[in-house]
Amino acid sequence: MTLYGVGRPAIREAMQSLQGMGLIEVRHGERPRVAEASMDSALEQMSLTMQHILSHSGTTLEHLKEARLGLETYLAGRAASVRTEAQVDQIRSVLSAQRAARPDPVKFMHLDGAFHQSIADICGNPLYSAVTRAIFDWLSVFHVGTVRNPGLEDLTLSEHEDIFDAISGGDSARAANAMKDHLLRSNKLYHQSNARGSGQPG
Repeated sequence: MTLYGVGRPAIREAMQSLQGMGLIEVRHGERPRVAEASMDSALEQMSLTMQHILSHSGTTLEHLKEARLGLETYLAGRAASVRTEAQVDQIRSVLSAQRAARPDPVKFMHLDGAFHQSIADICGNPLYSAVTRAIFDWLSVFHVGTVRNPGLEDLTLSEHEDIFDAISGGDSARAANAMKDHLLRSNKLYHQSNARGSGQPG
């Protein structure tokens, strides 16, 4: 306050802005602290903005889905070449939980994200993990309606199992192709669902 010649309200407003940007942490009764830098926190700060953009720009939504397709196709192939038995067991556990969650669309969707996240985590690059998590979170709101279609859960599980089998077997090419087919089918289904919801032909 002395250095800049401003009052307490200006300092408080500046601190709130820095907190909103994720640059500092403000705790009751303590001095503000510089926040620990992480890709997850940076992407989380973008979440509301991205949801707004995606909701109002079909072009941006298509670009993001295209980026996800390229990223996750690569990650599936990479995971097949570097996976450990413990990591294979982790994906198997997620698949088992997702299979049991078929009657619950919300839980099923959450475990769908966990499946894709497990594959990204195998690669050991925190940037891949953070970006995969963010993209799935941003896109999930646009796909939630499609998982309620009767029979879709079994199709999703079947495709997940194909991806899992290729990764556990160390077949990079098959894993990449299985992931690509899965995401392309998912994108096509979204378009059909969206067209029906808007009164357009499916």
